[in-house]
Amino acid sequence: MDGAWVYLVTGGCGFLGEKIVELLSQQDYIKEVRVFDSVARKEVEKFTTATTRVTVMKGDVRDYDLLLTAMQGVHVVIHTAAIVNEKNTVPFWEMRSVNVGGTENMLKACCALNVPYVVHTSSIAAVGPNTSHEPMFRGNEDTKYSGEVELPYGKTKAMSEKLVLEANGKKLSNGGRLTTCVIRPNAVYGEKAMFLQELYLLAKAKNGVMDYLEPENTERDSTYVGNVAWMHVLAARNLQLKPDLLAGQVYYSYDDTPTRKPFLVRHQLFASLDPSIKLGSHIPYWKIWLMIQVHRIIRIILYPFRKPTPFLSVPLVNTIVTTFSCETDKAARHFGYKPLFTWNESKHRTTEWLKAAAGNQEPSQLHKKKN
Repeated sequence: MDGAWVYLVTGGCGFLGEKIVELLSQQDYIKEVRVFDSVARKEVEKFTTATTRVTVMKGDVRDYDLLLTAMQGVHVVIHTAAIVNEKNTVPFWEMRSVNVGGTENMLKACCALNVPYVVHTSSIAAVGPNTSHEPMFRGNEDTKYSGEVELPYGKTKAMSEKLVLEANGKKLSNGGRLTTCVIRPNAVYGEKAMFLQELYLLAKAKNGVMDYLEPENTERDSTYVGNVAWMHVLAARNLQLKPDLLAGQVYYSYDDTPTRKPFLVRHQLFASLDPSIKLGSHIPYWKIWLMIQVHRIIRIILYPFRKPTPFLSVPLVNTIVTTFSCETDKAARHFGYKPLFTWNESKHRTTEWLKAAAGNQEPSQLHKKKN
């Protein structure tokens, strides 16, 4: 069937989804990559090649009928559609309706239309840290970790991940079986990572000094978006070729990003673009906690008149300061994954985008756009 596969990428116009679409379009065994997204940026269709057509369809995963239409004739779904909201600026019910309800709709449509393969984009936030802020130090997919997840976003991703894993092996309407697996990205950087643009401009506004929240002994993994996308491409392909091995499995993302300290990753990226950016100092927890409370009070006071730019949330800060890292080669063992992009390539691609996106902007311009 090579050359005739039809893939659907939900959320395919997003940060990670677009990169998945780009890499899928380069695979000669795929006839069509269909994108289903509430944003539906038609420029994503530029990835169309001589052998693979990319088509964009506008729709919300909460709309089951639209999703059914988009999934007609599809063989593989890569489900990335989600509200990623770690600052708690989106109501939990809305985030749940997309992240959990949308996943339910996708799985229901797979069973109705006999779509046999699903790769689900989850998150390390689906595992932890928990509300007790217990660390996980270089764990793997088999590491036991319990407790209520700290981030509301993580709670919705844990719920959707559970749905996908429970759906593995479910009977399709034609008598076949649904085969699913899950990928858990960690902190993802790369082109169009808007948080990098914000932090770079913030450092420029502070005379080139980049302060940071993470204690220096905190470990968290970072992975380039292209390598996370490549892991999705390989997992989807091998879900078809080796279903008995990948079915019902979970995979953490990883690559050769040289440090588990996110503030050092950011500094290397920024300094590569602008050598004047200097590493500043650690911001104490109590200080950022106090700033969050003051900002919350200001928002309440000003709410009838204006909406101040969203700030950090306490759950997000608790997550940032807690060690939560993994060390695994499961993806390499199960489906031959190795990073498609080296650290130097990842850094170059990221900084080239950052130069174009933020290099000519003043910090005041960014704040104006957000307001």
